[in-house]
Amino acid sequence: MDVSDETQVETLFETTVSRLGTVDAVFNNAGIGGMAAAESYPLEDWQRIIDINLTGVFLVAKHALGHMKRQGSGSLINCASILGNVGQSMTAAYSAAKGGVVNLTRTLALEMAPHGVRVNTVSPAYIDTPLLRDLDEATLKALIALHPIGRLGRSEEVAKAVSFLASDDASFITGANLLVDGGFTAGKS
Repeated sequence: MDVSDETQVETLFETTVSRLGTVDAVFNNAGIGGMAAAESYPLEDWQRIIDINLTGVFLVAKHALGHMKRQGSGSLINCASILGNVGQSMTAAYSAAKGGVVNLTRTLALEMAPHGVRVNTVSPAYIDTPLLRDLDEATLKALIALHPIGRLGRSEEVAKAVSFLASDDASFITGANLLVDGGFTAGKS
């Protein structure tokens, strides 16, 4: 589905509730990338990234949280990025959107806390996925070197962080931004 289309998002949650009865946990993980220098960034590319990576997150949150608020419980986990926490050249739209997700999460957490609903963010670094498999060896080595832990992350490591935030083990955590980044944002040594 297209997360930037509110009708599709609303239909998703209406269908989910009609089939399952509740919306207990949502991992809000749609996103796209794009790289260009800010002064030459095509507006249509900027808008598409913002529409999916920020507006899409908002729309999924809006409809998920409405159901969670009515049922008095739930956990929403938004996916941001290390680039929502630190800048990186050539990523103006992506970084702006992901930074927006981090602060949107904090705002939603404040709004939902009185209703028994938790809202958090995970911010992964570079994760070893098929998206990175097309990179040349030099670029891949350069990405690995950005992580003090000495490797890329694995998707299951992000999944475990999300599962934790969705679980009752995280019942006192809301408004948090969990960095799953192998030390990327800790700084340079």
